[in-house]
Amino acid sequence: MTDLSRYRPNVGVVLFHPDGRVWYGRRAGTGGPHNWQFPQGGVDDGEDLETAARRELAEETGVVSADLIASTEDWIIYDFPEGYGGTKQARGWAGQKQRWFAFRFTGDESEIDLEAHGEIEFDAWRWGALSDAPDLIVPFKRAVYEQVVAVFAPLVV
Repeated sequence: MTDLSRYRPNVGVVLFHPDGRVWYGRRAGTGGPHNWQFPQGGVDDGEDLETAARRELAEETGVVSADLIASTEDWIIYDFPEGYGGTKQARGWAGQKQRWFAFRFTGDESEIDLEAHGEIEFDAWRWGALSDAPDLIVPFKRAVYEQVVAVFAPLVV
């Protein structure tokens, strides 16, 4: 059994367009080909998971017009790869445990603002097929994205 206390609490968001496509952001300053992903981020101490998901969505994309349509029931975990060397790993985390949320975008695309928050996560965005997600993400997160796709696939219209 995995010791979840070794994993940083994190949320991920799949933002569905009303036509069934999903939102992808290209990681700023990251070379391809595996540099497209969904918004995600850490959970603040005492923060409700849905609140964290909405906050991360707004910070990374500018989107606030979204209705919750589903979420994963359990944590999905991944380990940081050997030599990853990121600040999260340096702080003693083995990886991240994530709860994923699916939201339906209810706003206008003019709401999308990649500079809405001081720290820019994405330098480009696009709508695409949910099924493409595992091939777009960095390989060490691929298994997570496969699980997320499996859980949220019934939401594709």
